[in-house]
Amino acid sequence: MGRNIIAGIDAGTSAIKVVIAEQKRGGRGLNILGASKKLSSGIRRGYVANFDEASKSIISSIRGAEKMADTTIKRAYVAAGGISLGSIKSKGMVMISRADGEVTEYDVKRVISQGEANLSNISNRRIIHTFPLNFKIDNNLVIGRPAGMKGSKLEVELLFVTCLNQHLFDLIKAVESAGVAVDDIFASPIAAGFATLNGHQKEAGCVLANIGSGTVSIAVFEESLPISLEIFPIGSTHITNDIALGLQIPLEEAEKIKIDYGSLDGTISKRKLSDIVEARLNDIFELIERHLKKINRDGLLPAGIILTGGGSSLVSLEDIAKASLRLPAKVGVPFRAQNHNNLSISGNSKDQILNNPEWSVALGLCMMGFNEEKNGGGVRSGGRGIIPKTKDALKRWFRSFLP
Repeated sequence: MGRNIIAGIDAGTSAIKVVIAEQKRGGRGLNILGASKKLSSGIRRGYVANFDEASKSIISSIRGAEKMADTTIKRAYVAAGGISLGSIKSKGMVMISRADGEVTEYDVKRVISQGEANLSNISNRRIIHTFPLNFKIDNNLVIGRPAGMKGSKLEVELLFVTCLNQHLFDLIKAVESAGVAVDDIFASPIAAGFATLNGHQKEAGCVLANIGSGTVSIAVFEESLPISLEIFPIGSTHITNDIALGLQIPLEEAEKIKIDYGSLDGTISKRKLSDIVEARLNDIFELIERHLKKINRDGLLPAGIILTGGGSSLVSLEDIAKASLRLPAKVGVPFRAQNHNNLSISGNSKDQILNNPEWSVALGLCMMGFNEEKNGGGVRSGGRGIIPKTKDALKRWFRSFLP
């Protein structure tokens, strides 16, 4: 029996991160075999701006992970992120097909297809996730799955996560240039949530904020479902730029100061530095608060905001988030959110990978891919993929978000 190797590729603005994992014996959990982080080139705010440079960066990171894992990968799950991502809601309605009024899986598929058909202005976009938020039968809200219940009319409200076609296919082509087939595409905030959030947080209600180099992406969860996704064109690089301008120092030095923020000596005014960093962070949290107000969830998420991504390591980030959003706030670490029996790592790199929030997307890709394959082959946590393989996808999707 061959080894079941799963790889996740997170191609970000500042770094390309690749994680290679293997399914444990008995099919219970993953063992992380290797990981690699290389400087990114040719990618801007999450999309491929220069194909040749992006391809070289991705190949370099893949080869580094393969060397550490002592294996070659032939396929991978890839994160779509950056400003290309977006989400939109839609509704569908169909009459129940059976004469006795019993809802069938066929009716469920029909109403979801109708919801997709009702979308407008997505001619240049590809749907990468379809999340049914709720069903109604004869105007009555359904608790659980509608199949098997009776009525005359079936309705659904859906959340679609989309990505620009051009950016998506450029990313797939760049990965394939390394000789790696793309098994499927997952939105980076959804992948990060899979690795970082536990079932209780998603059930109670929370917002996951992935602070990247060029963008901040958020996904809002409630009753175990992602109910909203949004991308903001601002990230930790803007903090570096602010420090460079405010202190009149080179960008390289500003980046080092940002990373060491909180442990600096007296050569830099900590008060001035704090003012610069906190001003930009307040801008980020103001954007998040505006979005939460837009969807009527400001101040109403009991599990608060969970911060992840490379920019989440800044000192005082939790306190600033808590004060700005009036919500509980914490930095989410992938390993702590998961059952330790289901996640382990070879070698001595656990602190580097599993305890570092910047790896949440790449690790989440492996976990989502493993979860889908374990539940029957067709990969699609929440709908259908770029490479469609759906079979009983809705059932698998419900299981994947249970606490």
